[in-house]
Amino acid sequence: MRPRPAGVVAAIVLTALALSSAASGGESVAPTRVTVFGDSAATAMAYDPSARRTLGRGIDLELELAACRRVGDSSCPYDGVRPPNVIERATALGSALGPVVVVIVGYNDYEANYAENIEQALAVFRTAGVRQVLWATLRESRQSYASMNDMIRDAARRHPEVTVVDWNATSHTNPGWFQPDEIHLTPTGAEAMAGLVSDTLVELGIAPRVPAQVALKPLAIRSTTLPKGVQGRSYTAVLKATGGTTPYRWSRIGGALPPGVRLASTGRLTGVPARSGAFTLRARVVDRGGVSRTRVVTVRIA
Repeated sequence: MRPRPAGVVAAIVLTALALSSAASGGESVAPTRVTVFGDSAATAMAYDPSARRTLGRGIDLELELAACRRVGDSSCPYDGVRPPNVIERATALGSALGPVVVVIVGYNDYEANYAENIEQALAVFRTAGVRQVLWATLRESRQSYASMNDMIRDAARRHPEVTVVDWNATSHTNPGWFQPDEIHLTPTGAEAMAGLVSDTLVELGIAPRVPAQVALKPLAIRSTTLPKGVQGRSYTAVLKATGGTTPYRWSRIGGALPPGVRLASTGRLTGVPARSGAFTLRARVVDRGGVSRTRVVTVRIA
């Protein structure tokens, strides 16, 4: 058997969530409460304003994010405090969870206990009245995470209320979404994760579909040669891009800058060049949607 596609489950969810609308004679219904459980791999969504807006679009969002959180085992300590695990926190919230729960937890969990903990968490959700669970796969930076992803899919085959949100498949070709540990998110990654969850909620009929946006111009780097500088004198220049969706984030992925000059994520180069010559760097820009472009740029110092 295969996990039920999100579209198959949508009819079940829509029927359950629309009962209050029918009872009220077609009056507008309050947004659906959606509780999101996450560990530190998901906390970036709370700190990035754009990601938080995307995640909360059209729903009554409740964020339950905590570093070191586990599903069922005792959470690991962070700053001397062990946050409640998913089961403990869900038990405490009870019906306040709402009808929909999203789980993005597992990077701190024990592989040997994960399958059992999923079952225990689902039982607690059912007791609390949860009708739909979205469970995100883990970024497979370790073999244990791949095995745990199989456990998530197995649970979805057994439980029709579970929809798999395949974060691993969506993210594996986008290294710019991750910090060097390949787990924790950059701001771009936080926005991508929020978008994936939001899109799944829309597909299931839980969140409203937003109007189609005007097609964007393709992302492109305009800068090829930067203004000349002088050794020993303050230097400032700005890399420029067009198209895509702002904000842009810049980085150097090859080549070299003049010694004493640095490139900020905003695309601004500043510093005092310590040596003359022609310097080439390979610059990379990533837009809010995770689209990236690279180009070789030359800086000449007299």
